[in-house]
Amino acid sequence: MGLLTIGAFARASRLSAKALRRYDDLGLLRPVHVDPYTGYQYYGETQLERARLVAWLRRIGMPLTRVRSVCDLYECDAGAAARDIRAYWAAVETETAARRDLAAFLIDHVSPAAATTAPVARRDTTMTTTLGLRCAALSDRGLVREVNQDAVYAGDRLLAVADGYGAHGARAGAAAVEALKRIEAGPPSRAGDVLNALEDAVERANDALDGLDGSGTTLTALLWTGERMALVHLGDTRAYLLRDGEVHRLTRDHTVVQSMIDDGSLSPEEAAGHPRRPLLLKALDGDRTAVPRPDVRLQDVRAGDRYLLCTDGLSAVVPDAAVRRVAAGAAEAGEAVSALVGLALGAGGPDNVGCVVADVVRG
Repeated sequence: MGLLTIGAFARASRLSAKALRRYDDLGLLRPVHVDPYTGYQYYGETQLERARLVAWLRRIGMPLTRVRSVCDLYECDAGAAARDIRAYWAAVETETAARRDLAAFLIDHVSPAAATTAPVARRDTTMTTTLGLRCAALSDRGLVREVNQDAVYAGDRLLAVADGYGAHGARAGAAAVEALKRIEAGPPSRAGDVLNALEDAVERANDALDGLDGSGTTLTALLWTGERMALVHLGDTRAYLLRDGEVHRLTRDHTVVQSMIDDGSLSPEEAAGHPRRPLLLKALDGDRTAVPRPDVRLQDVRAGDRYLLCTDGLSAVVPDAAVRRVAAGAAEAGEAVSALVGLALGAGGPDNVGCVVADVVRG
């Protein structure tokens, strides 16, 4: 085996000598030989592959503890290492999106114009001096379930869907939506205040479920802040934005199956029929000792936008392409919700189905 000095190994691996010494101390990348008299460190040529992997993983920002785990996996199971890298990057992208939204809010928040402009209260759905909302909501029991546990709401400023489960699922879903209505009743306020208020509302909704043993609900909602839409999300209910002919999914399912897709152990095609598809990682269930933290973000609004919120009674049984085609093709919000519920029933209606559609219009 050929030996390389620490300088030569650093050049070949694109790691600095300082980094190599640190990785030696951490046990991540040890030299194969240390001269007992001079202390010179020597590395084997066969270590270059691991060293380069370390360098690449550090370049994407992976923490050293996880770098060690990936490198060890790679030496015995390259497929598992690839799945771990994929899962890490999926988490980075999710965090980056949230930080990007927060940065945009902070830029507006600290700008001189924002500091001198007081928020204006509005009584109706007028979203700026020229924009407004036209929305509709519809829910159906479906063709199999005996009780409808989906809750939907389209108000002046609030759009919400909740999918209850368990013996008291209908009460759970309705309680979650009611907790959000308290925010809608007040005047629009700054975006940061609304995000905090949404998180507080989630805690109140969770408290309202206390005593409903074995029952809970998902929740996805959009609230007009006076400047933007604020999103709050828990579970596998979904929110979409249709803009300029493109459809953008605004939420990520908090489910076991979605986590398997993220780590590469399951493809989106396989997920559709997976037996663990209904298993939730986040939901409101009344447990005050472990209230799940919802996803919250801000969404810019433009004239011509169409927002769609739905329960999995639609998204789990109707192909995405069909949902997007019908949601985009309907002329009015009311026509859209009727057509979307019809799609779910036409697919057998195995679950309750609920959806809300809101159009951003001028005047």
